[in-house]
Amino acid sequence: MLVKTYGSAVFGINATTITVEVNITSGFMFHLVGLPDSAVKESQQRIIAALQNSNYQYPHKKIVINMAPADIRKEGSSYDLTIAVGILAASEQVNVNKLEKYIIMGELSLDGSLHPVKGALPIAIKAREEGFKGFILPEQNAKEAAVVNNLDIFAVKNITDVVEFLNDDKVIEPLVINTREEFKKGLNKIDVDFSDVRGQENVKRAMEIAAAGGHNIIMIGPPGAGKTMLAKRVAGILPPFTLQEALETTKIHSVAGKIDHDTSLMTTRPFRSPHHTISDVALVGGGQYPQPGEISLAHNGILFLDELPEFQRTVLEVMRQPLEDRIITISRARFTVEYPASFMLVASMNPCPCGYYNHPEKECVCSPGIRQRYLNKISGPLLDRIDIHIEVIPVPFDKLSGKETLESSIDIRERVHKARLIQQERFKDIESIHSNAQMTTKLIRKYCKLDDEGSKLIKTAMEKIGLSARAYDRILKVSRTIADLEGCGNIQSNHLAEAIQYRSLDRDSWGS
Repeated sequence: MLVKTYGSAVFGINATTITVEVNITSGFMFHLVGLPDSAVKESQQRIIAALQNSNYQYPHKKIVINMAPADIRKEGSSYDLTIAVGILAASEQVNVNKLEKYIIMGELSLDGSLHPVKGALPIAIKAREEGFKGFILPEQNAKEAAVVNNLDIFAVKNITDVVEFLNDDKVIEPLVINTREEFKKGLNKIDVDFSDVRGQENVKRAMEIAAAGGHNIIMIGPPGAGKTMLAKRVAGILPPFTLQEALETTKIHSVAGKIDHDTSLMTTRPFRSPHHTISDVALVGGGQYPQPGEISLAHNGILFLDELPEFQRTVLEVMRQPLEDRIITISRARFTVEYPASFMLVASMNPCPCGYYNHPEKECVCSPGIRQRYLNKISGPLLDRIDIHIEVIPVPFDKLSGKETLESSIDIRERVHKARLIQQERFKDIESIHSNAQMTTKLIRKYCKLDDEGSKLIKTAMEKIGLSARAYDRILKVSRTIADLEGCGNIQSNHLAEAIQYRSLDRDSWGS
């Protein structure tokens, strides 16, 4: 007997429906075809044990299973349940009438229970697009898939639940999630707050500007100055997620298997902080079977690189293209996948190998040549993509022990959100531009016009301070953001003066 069940394969952050055809005839062989990987091929042993331990009969006949389309590679153990249900249906232990209505996915344990799968959200989205009535999957993934409306989500614990449901022996109510209610519930959740940080008012200001314009920022300061503490709080002052951003970010984390079982929709912006020993593939994504890397997991959020010069140069260089294009394309001989990578880069570094250059109390033991070599670990093109450089100095004891109430992240976020709304209106007719940091040279000339006083100021700064030519556009972008924070239509000289301060590493005198 021939039957068909339906599963799904995930490529990039999108899914493709897979038809699993099971044919049982007389004989004694098991054939699994359709470009399965090792994990799929091993499903036979898991299925035999699961069926036997769940009191179902495994047919000792010739079983041929084809996974179509046959030219798409099938990966992972999530097809176990799809294949097992197909075998039971072909051996007349499951009613075939409902099979065409459902996508069925899940990894089988030997006792018949189910383990979670990756990519439940994009699979559910594809199932709805293709007109399936419902999606049967492990209960651990149910909330994640239930954010998709107009699709019935059936959460099951084991293969017995699935068989009894398909045979109409058991009623399973579809899980219903109010997506907008779940979304609103976690929007204002902030785990770490800027009110915890005492002192560092200039750094807080720089981070507010960076968040308001989507600018990449690097902090330079000695150990213990609070760079990591400050970086962890930047995500809390970014504008709240839109529903579209939340869905897009959740899809990426779903594909990577990073969604908590109790989470239906991500409502807080991601903060990713990989260790400096990370490989280039782990950072940007890829591998033999491509998976999203840290830059994609940080999509719509923060990528924090602590001790930037300690990262391998090759690792840092592969970020250059995603920083510009905000997407990473991974190509293989047979296919190409794309992952979104629109993140805000927050980096930190010591000013020199010993860490105490420009320290107010401790003396640096590094020579100018050593300091310069340390800085040269970060290439010019990468540094060129970082708009704001801010020096961080240790906080004096009297400020650390102060009792005054400090401004919270919620208050800062309100100002940032207002500035972003101005930018949304400015770039509403340009599809790929959403913030000042993304402006092209043409847009900079259009929206960052200077009066005579401003032109003289930036010219003097470039000549006297020794700013490089590449700093010019960066200063104009940051000036535009400062003006937006103040609600000014035109860039004024005080906005320019503040932006010029945020180019420490461009100065000829740095490190000498």
